[in-house]
Amino acid sequence: MSADKGLVREKIAKRAEKEIEDGHYVNLGIGMPTLVANYISENKQVVLQSENGLLGIGPYPTEEEVDADLINAGKETVTAIAGAAYFDSAESFAMIRGGHVNVAILGGMEVSETGDLANWMIPGKMIKGMGGAMDLVHGAQKIIVIMDHVNKNGEPKILKKCSLPLTGKGVVNRIITDRAVMDVSSQGLILREVAKGYTVEDVLASTEPNVIVPKDVQLEAY
Repeated sequence: MSADKGLVREKIAKRAEKEIEDGHYVNLGIGMPTLVANYISENKQVVLQSENGLLGIGPYPTEEEVDADLINAGKETVTAIAGAAYFDSAESFAMIRGGHVNVAILGGMEVSETGDLANWMIPGKMIKGMGGAMDLVHGAQKIIVIMDHVNKNGEPKILKKCSLPLTGKGVVNRIITDRAVMDVSSQGLILREVAKGYTVEDVLASTEPNVIVPKDVQLEAY
């Protein structure tokens, strides 16, 4: 991964952390969302849940802290906070399906203007498995998707209609990218914030659907 790409991922993860409130129980999806754990404010008491059976994930471990038996759902080594709990997958998914997770922050390959999410497979490419995303998008109280605004070919990832197999229909509440923060509403996509280095026009030009731009949109927000 290039240094620039790493900085972009950090910028998105830091912005996503602001969506987490004190006392929240949060699930972080595989990939970029796991970085959010590194930026949880010390002023917040937050419990991170992993669907493979860990409640109380800490930041990524240092070399000295690595424990090969302590991993998240993405098979990455993690740390556990004081008071962490371990349990089986059935218990974990009961938490998710029971609506006990306040926020799920997930990655995305495509998001539609109505909040449809595609993030689990690309036809023709090998995948390890479906994972827990389909349960999370229907069980968590709020779904935030974090991703690059465009793909490697410069094409929009926020679309009128997803072309990839869906993880869930109408499930996304907020989208955070390297360029903007948008909310999914019954009126359509609403632009809330524009990232540093971009303009409202840049965001609109790289987004396929129409976007509502309110007067109080925040410029150079993160």
